[in-house]
Amino acid sequence: MNNDKNNDKNNDKNNDTIKLLRECNLGCKMAVNSLNQISEYVKNTGFADLVKKSITEHEKLGDETAQKLAEAGVEEKEPGTMTSAFSWFSTEMKMMMKDSDGEAAKIMIDGCSMGIQSIGEKKNHFKDASPDSIKIASDLIEIEEKLIKELEAYL
Repeated sequence: MNNDKNNDKNNDKNNDTIKLLRECNLGCKMAVNSLNQISEYVKNTGFADLVKKSITEHEKLGDETAQKLAEAGVEEKEPGTMTSAFSWFSTEMKMMMKDSDGEAAKIMIDGCSMGIQSIGEKKNHFKDASPDSIKIASDLIEIEEKLIKELEAYL
């Protein structure tokens, strides 16, 4: 009986770990897609360099989550088609109406804020996730928070 409880606890931990890693992986993919899209509109060289650096950071963390998922024998998921399409369309419309680095920075700050909220909620919800996956979620939140601070210079 006690062994069954330990197995259930281990299954919960494994399930929470996989769910949290998937959310972090999806978050990184969505961020990279959005950053690539917005990079076409950025005019300031320093701002463009910041976007490139952020893409690299998100790709690196996304690769780390993909590797951990693969080690667990779990496939990555792609962002939902509707979510991706809405995000792309929304960004295009905002930039068409006001094509400026300030507008691009606002869009990016909004995206970072949504990412922080989403990953923060998942991190708190999947309490049985491994310490390693919780650290990855915390690292992703930290990347987003740092980016917001750096984007303030372009508002």
